[in-house]
Amino acid sequence: MTAPVLVVSFGNGHSLSMNFTRHNGSYKMDVLTVSFNESDNVHFPNASSKGILVTFSRSADISAKMNTTYRCTSDSTVHMKNVNVTLSHVRMEAFPSNDNFSKTETICHADMPPTVPSTTLVTTLAPTTVTPPTSNPIPGVYNVTNSNGTCLLAKMGLQINITYTTLLNESIMKVFNILPNSTHADGNCSSDRASLQLTDDPTKLIFVFVVNTTTNKFYLKELSISTRIPSTAQGKEITAKNDSLTYLQTTLGKSYMCHSEQTLQVNPNLSINTFELHIQPFRVNDAKYGTAEECQMDKDDMLIPIIVGAALAGLVLIVLIAYLIGRKRSHAGYQTI
Repeated sequence: MTAPVLVVSFGNGHSLSMNFTRHNGSYKMDVLTVSFNESDNVHFPNASSKGILVTFSRSADISAKMNTTYRCTSDSTVHMKNVNVTLSHVRMEAFPSNDNFSKTETICHADMPPTVPSTTLVTTLAPTTVTPPTSNPIPGVYNVTNSNGTCLLAKMGLQINITYTTLLNESIMKVFNILPNSTHADGNCSSDRASLQLTDDPTKLIFVFVVNTTTNKFYLKELSISTRIPSTAQGKEITAKNDSLTYLQTTLGKSYMCHSEQTLQVNPNLSINTFELHIQPFRVNDAKYGTAEECQMDKDDMLIPIIVGAALAGLVLIVLIAYLIGRKRSHAGYQTI
């Protein structure tokens, strides 16, 4: 088989070529050659010669296993005598078994995550996880108004949890807070549908509430998010939407309140945590919240101290009764002379 050669021509007679060879189950770029036409007055206006300048190098570190695609996002510079060539975002394969790239990839050393020297036993590393913020998000106040005045009231702290795949095929969990001071609120309201859009560039959240006329309750039906994260396999923008939710169900005319942390799951890889949530998307009067209906988690939090208090009170009562019975029996053993 003839050794493959990749030639890229550009400008007025300039070219770059890569010669590939294979050996012991691997292939590599054996020679990198650059040719410049010094007769090109645009790029070489004061050249002393007018011929073709050719320079080559065998120092390019591009190699991969056979039947794998070579990929290198990082910059790699090949230093030659008269010119330096910088390669970036490279994806190539020599001696392919078919007309498409192989699904298996060989990643260049520059793209590999840094390793930490250790004297302990080497074990397989778990997928990298970003440490969540050390503090809960600050609650922000977000209202929506229309021609009739304020139609949606909301106060909540928001925390985004995203799991995504990097260009190195690593699973990363990113957790970040929505900052109220840099967040713009918008939306619209009708009698049976209300939306709240929050934009904290580059992140956009949209909450959609609807009314269930049968139960006379409202609930969160739709939740969508878009944000940008560098170095993701999906690209820079990550989007997710779920329009079949039943979160935050509350009686019309009342507000929904939940001080506890609550998770709104959009899909298996994306969720939103709410803190100090208080919201009312319908029948808002005088820009004030209606009577609050508490979430079950807050009720459970209140129930625990009540149960503990009742148990302690019962224990004290049992001890007191036992004491009185014991005292009565001790007096029954003596008679007055």
